[in-house]
Amino acid sequence: MSIHQEDQIHKEGQFLLGGLNRYLGEFVYGGIDGSVTTFAVVAGATGAGLSSQVIIILGFANLLADGFAMGVGSYLSHKSEQQNYQKHKQIEYWEVDNLPDKERDEIRDIYRNKGFEGDLLEQIVTTITADRDRWVDVMMKEELEMMQETRSPLAMGTVTFISFLFIGLVPITVYVVDYMSPSSAPLFVISSTMTAITFVLIGWLKTFVTRSSAIKGMTETLFLGGAAAAVSYWVGDWLEKLF
Repeated sequence: MSIHQEDQIHKEGQFLLGGLNRYLGEFVYGGIDGSVTTFAVVAGATGAGLSSQVIIILGFANLLADGFAMGVGSYLSHKSEQQNYQKHKQIEYWEVDNLPDKERDEIRDIYRNKGFEGDLLEQIVTTITADRDRWVDVMMKEELEMMQETRSPLAMGTVTFISFLFIGLVPITVYVVDYMSPSSAPLFVISSTMTAITFVLIGWLKTFVTRSSAIKGMTETLFLGGAAAAVSYWVGDWLEKLF
């Protein structure tokens, strides 16, 4: 598939996703962590020969505790980024007000390095430094290479938590259903199949964040999720035999 075709697919996918696209990164990574860690819990418990009731307990404990921790971590991380941006922005305002000649020379150097010179360079410097806010914005982007995050840290943390919770429910759903209505169905096989499908779907969504190949994104997520579950199953089986 050509790069042009991949870009067209990404654009069409982003259009279909609508408003979710704004928080797609948090949704994807929350969903990946939720499905991988919960399925690892299920695999480990199955390897250890634990009952469905124990698997449900461990699964929900993981969902709520790890999901909440991830949501809080996402909130605090993005909140810190916003605070750091504002701190440096205030420093730039102070420098523009108190060291205007130095800051003007920095603007000149920035655009000289971009290839501008002579009268055109001076016109650019004059235009940028004529407005204090524009001057500071340019310094933030060009000198410090910092971009302002306009999304709400609370919303980002909430999306991460909700995604972790609902996507992470997939591996244990069949155990919950079986607990309410017991059957002889191969629960781990069904859980594995449902989770594999989830890995593929979340891997596909990830490609809209990373702008990478859809096949690569889906295969990578499926492989890494499966590997984590395999390790967990082996450890559970080994510990069950040991004790």
